[in-house]
Amino acid sequence: MGGFFAAASREACIFDLFFGTDYHSHLGTRRAGMVTYDPREGFNRAIHNIENSPFRTKFDKEANDMKGNLGIGCISDYDPQPLLVRSRHGSYAIMTVGKINNVKELTDEIMNEGSTHFFVQSHDVINCTELTAALINHKENFIEGIQYAQERIDGSMTILILTPKGIYAARDKMGRTPVVLGQKETGFCASFESFAYLNLGYRDLRELGPGEIVVFDQNGVKTLVKPGSRMRICTFLWVYYGYPSSKYEGVSVEKMRYYCGKALAKRDKGMDIDIDIVAGVPDSGTAHAIGYANESGKPFSRPFIKYTPTWPRSFMPTIQEKRNLIAKMKMIPVHDLIEGKNILLIDDSIVRGTQLRETTEYLFDSGAKEVHVRPACPPILYGCKYINFSRSNSDMELIARRVIRDLEGGDVSPEVLAEYADPDTERYQKMQEEIGKRMKFTSIRYQRLDDMIEAIGVDRERLCTYCWDGRE
Repeated sequence: MGGFFAAASREACIFDLFFGTDYHSHLGTRRAGMVTYDPREGFNRAIHNIENSPFRTKFDKEANDMKGNLGIGCISDYDPQPLLVRSRHGSYAIMTVGKINNVKELTDEIMNEGSTHFFVQSHDVINCTELTAALINHKENFIEGIQYAQERIDGSMTILILTPKGIYAARDKMGRTPVVLGQKETGFCASFESFAYLNLGYRDLRELGPGEIVVFDQNGVKTLVKPGSRMRICTFLWVYYGYPSSKYEGVSVEKMRYYCGKALAKRDKGMDIDIDIVAGVPDSGTAHAIGYANESGKPFSRPFIKYTPTWPRSFMPTIQEKRNLIAKMKMIPVHDLIEGKNILLIDDSIVRGTQLRETTEYLFDSGAKEVHVRPACPPILYGCKYINFSRSNSDMELIARRVIRDLEGGDVSPEVLAEYADPDTERYQKMQEEIGKRMKFTSIRYQRLDDMIEAIGVDRERLCTYCWDGRE
């Protein structure tokens, strides 16, 4: 994933850029960068590794030294960015959020033209932002170049470009990730998260539509390409990635999670389970758990307290085993709230299953009698093709797919996978039961896709649900 913030101001924009970018730290884990433009000094760029230090610590010096009234900043999971580029379009800075599935095809094509080269990162990986810039350079202007890049990319790509005259903001063509505009007396901003600019004095202006391209400076916003009619915004933004105080398409993240928990509780009514407390895996499971507790009448409790002052995010390291260890180290049990209790535990999702299995074992080791698990989203059957929401290298890293393979005795057809995605089928029930056994839960019941969509309140045709049902 990744997040971004851009500001254009009649005054110096550094303060807004610094804190607006910092507010996206929950969306990226490895790199962060800022670029500003000042008419006297030109472009100024800074990029730092933030794997073991927060954004504010790494960029404190730049916040005091950088100058300019135009700037873009980003938090990134993978590629170092923003990049400074000099091309037929002049000098500019560019950053992206998305995923390119046809990197090799595009790079081979461009290199065969004999007109460029690419810097290679570790493991022979090409920076996708650099590749996007190379595609943009194929056309005569930024508008045509951005559209060309988004058409050629198999995947999804939201793009921000900083030029001496203003900032281009282009939402990906299917609107899988958000771009929201804010305004105040001294200028305008563009942000991934809608809450990121509120404390900086901005108010909501509007969200860009799918494929929409705008350019803005300190004086106004101009639409260059109107939005398309088709949208597939990522549903997982509400379930997990989005910060609780954000909203997408006018729908609050915290409110959606609350309704999600209520839906889980309604499905559990009449089940023969005796629950003492309802808990959420912090932090993203908390609102789901509160919704469940209020609907069920069972008390909400916090048997785990998340220790965050010094520990980085659980999936920050590149090595899976280290991420699992850090996740465990951050979760401090409160034995008085666990011992002898029947606990209903809600997590945002189950991907590989490793962390939640260890969390459950931790509860049993701390004296819990029963642990009933309710994931807040359906079983994940497909690795994301659009925004890198999980680091899975193959679908077989997903616990649901491994269980399906074992139940079927090998690879399965799309038609069979469709049965496993349907909660009303016998295959789905067998898969759910087997996952519960392997994870050593007392019971498990996944959120239904239809209930989750109802909790969001957005037309299903405008939502991306690919990771659950393979629907593009």
